[in-house]
Amino acid sequence: MIIEIKVPSPGESITEVEIASWLVKDGDFVEKDQEVCDIDSDKATLTLSAEEGGKIKLIAKPETTIRVGDVICTIDTSVKGKAKKQTKETTEEVSVVKETKETASNVGLPSVSAKKIMKENQINEIKGNGKSGRITKQDVLNSINKNARGSRKIKKQRMSSLRRKIAQRLVSVKNKTAMLTTFNEVDMSAIISIRKKVQPSFEKRHKTKLGFMSFFTKAVVSALKEFPVVNAQIEGENIILQDFYDVGVAVSTEKGLMVPVLRNSELMSFSEIETEIKLLSSKARDGKIKLEELSGGTFTITNGGVFGSMLSTPIINPPQSAILGMHNIVNRPIAINGNVEIRPIMYVALSYDHRIIDGKDSVGFLVHIKNCLENPIALLMNNNLKKGLNI
Repeated sequence: MIIEIKVPSPGESITEVEIASWLVKDGDFVEKDQEVCDIDSDKATLTLSAEEGGKIKLIAKPETTIRVGDVICTIDTSVKGKAKKQTKETTEEVSVVKETKETASNVGLPSVSAKKIMKENQINEIKGNGKSGRITKQDVLNSINKNARGSRKIKKQRMSSLRRKIAQRLVSVKNKTAMLTTFNEVDMSAIISIRKKVQPSFEKRHKTKLGFMSFFTKAVVSALKEFPVVNAQIEGENIILQDFYDVGVAVSTEKGLMVPVLRNSELMSFSEIETEIKLLSSKARDGKIKLEELSGGTFTITNGGVFGSMLSTPIINPPQSAILGMHNIVNRPIAINGNVEIRPIMYVALSYDHRIIDGKDSVGFLVHIKNCLENPIALLMNNNLKKGLNI
């Protein structure tokens, strides 16, 4: 019996996907539920598994765009065997295989890819080393490397569908919004002291650490309530005001930046925020996150500080109107009551769409966040440390 494996719908608004890579080879025996390929959409990467065991026939080529519902492979369930170890075929490997199959009629002539590299490097003559005498891409690269003092290898890698979508959205934001950024600094002494004090009991009870992100999420929600226009969006000639606070938390993955969303974060405790962020971040990095967990969001927080960033101007995540950038914490000398003291300072940045948010609101919003973070017990925990942290 021959069964067809079709591209499932990754989400309501997605009609096309791309085969990122095949995890099996044409003619391999696959077992039921064995992963056979990775599929890229413009929002996430999904893994497709075999519906039944049998001999697989690959139809769709890697790195090609196909429509949802198209058949990408078939499985002959009448064939019995043992599954082979999964291997990802790269574009480079496929290219080398194709070039080694050139016929003898092309002796001494460069392949298309080889000719392109020769032109880019101003190489007029080269000898092919293959059995057919055909000049391959690898022949050209070997010649370049042989004549160079250091390594001069190059590798062309196709951008994933997700990466291309990110690039398009970033350029679109710069072109379609009046984006400005305002900055401030936060003395993190109080938060660091609280974390040090309650970390053992917090981690024991909730099986996760108390990080900085829960404090920032709480501060953001408080500021959004005070400045609702920052939580709003532009739709045509209308301003959409939202009375819920779905805060997105940017997560760096191998596929690119993803922004899982904390739904109704105004209702979440510190422990719930930390647990949810840990879960969503893990799913995003493992490629198992669902599209509905990435969609929506009324405001975004991004933390460049984990990579050592001192200061940056984050780009708005459309259709949102603002984004908060966190940075690294550095001990700096500051004036406290007329005296110079060394305090752990973080620079924070708020990028906002000036079409909807005025400078007064953007500055006031960031000052409110600063005050919340520097006085967390009074402003974020209602003067009740134990209750506020849900310990």
